Amino acid sequence: MPSASVSPSASPAVRNPVGAHVPVAAKGLVGTGLACAAQLHAEAVQVFVANPRGWATPAGQPAQDEAFRAACAALRIPAYVHAPYLINFGTENPLTLERSVNSLRHSLRRGRAIGALGVVVHTGSATGGRPRQEALRQVREHLLPLLDAEDGPWLLLEPTAGQGASLCSRIEELAAYADALDRHPRVGVCLDTCHAFAAGHDLAAEGGVTEALDLLERTLGPGRLRLIHANDSKDVCGARKDRHENIGHGHIGAPAFAELFRHPSTAGVPLVVETPDRSAGPGRGHAADIALLKSLR
Repeated sequence: MPSASVSPSASPAVRNPVGAHVPVAAKGLVGTGLACAAQLHAEAVQVFVANPRGWATPAGQPAQDEAFRAACAALRIPAYVHAPYLINFGTENPLTLERSVNSLRHSLRRGRAIGALGVVVHTGSATGGRPRQEALRQVREHLLPLLDAEDGPWLLLEPTAGQGASLCSRIEELAAYADALDRHPRVGVCLDTCHAFAAGHDLAAEGGVTEALDLLERTLGPGRLRLIHANDSKDVCGARKDRHENIGHGHIGAPAFAELFRHPSTAGVPLVVETPDRSAGPGRGHAADIALLKSLR
């Protein structure tokens, strides 16, 4: 399977590479991650470089990092890192804030080491009943210096599904978040279709995807959308529940994803599925989702 010696012509460039979040345990980035990508016929990959539900910041293995970089380049597979879920720059807890800074710094550095194009981070919440503006000032104080200091991948803000005191779930709320970061030139967006739907953007309605993507471009300007998490939703629009479903089996439906491919702002933007996989049932799972998205493309 993929190695640093794979022919550069192995995967032709396409309008929207379609892939999946892949595991990297056991045999690592190449032996597990890219092997899984090959089985899925994935054209893009997303990985964790640390425990997504912990604060550990494990060192990488330079030889493996370089092998992964080389294989992705040879196969023309864009790679992304998803930062740990615990990161929250809006927290009222000083220890959580310190750990968030260290964890995101680690993800950015590891992303650079493996050649990732972007590091995805959830936009967090204003915990402890603190005002939203106070939380955004804290985002500015602690996140902006990281962007200035850590040259490397884009930082891709992922709005949440709207649970709790979310700092950013609706697309229009990205404006204040981006402003807090001075609209830094390496700040982009990872749009999760399930999250957007859960937050109240009716992607299933006729023209709903176009309306949401037009709003995103008006809010942040062109070129900020860098990655899409393509996930259907187990719940109805506006439910504020982050429950992913396989493409075409949820409340968003396959036609919405076909509309997404047609929008000018998604040209060149990879799609990564984070849908149910092994227990999804016959004819479902990552391979089926990737195949369906390719057919809609």
